[in-house]
Amino acid sequence: MTVKENMANRINLKQLGELLADLGIINKTQLQHALEVQKDKGGLIGQVLVDLGYVTEEAIAQAITAQYGFPYLPLESYEIDPEIVKIIPKNVAIQYCLIPVDKIGTNLTIAMANPLNSQAVEDIALLSGLCVQIFVSTATDIKKAVEKYYK
Repeated sequence: MTVKENMANRINLKQLGELLADLGIINKTQLQHALEVQKDKGGLIGQVLVDLGYVTEEAIAQAITAQYGFPYLPLESYEIDPEIVKIIPKNVAIQYCLIPVDKIGTNLTIAMANPLNSQAVEDIALLSGLCVQIFVSTATDIKKAVEKYYK
């Protein structure tokens, strides 16, 4: 199954901000404010919402897991093989807030803060030449793992 087919199977993929608003985790005013801040300062919408104090990283991860069925992976208790980390360059891991965690055959498992970012998933598949399997983790856990494994 290709990345696009895998993503297409997840019916009604919404942008992260829309999902959080639809689930009542944030309101439309908060989302609009966060989008304006993101436009000015850049960054990922989830991180902007967290920085503004509108939502916790855990709430974002739980919402994505509940809505789309992506499994949650708490990275702090997970040991990653340093050889796996080499599959994805550090700058790409930082750009998309993700980290490769395992490889079995032609399947690469990644943990990412926003698995709704289909462009990131496509880029990882093209870059690695592997089928990408997605887990959700918090941005903080991913950043800590990136610091730990990309030395």
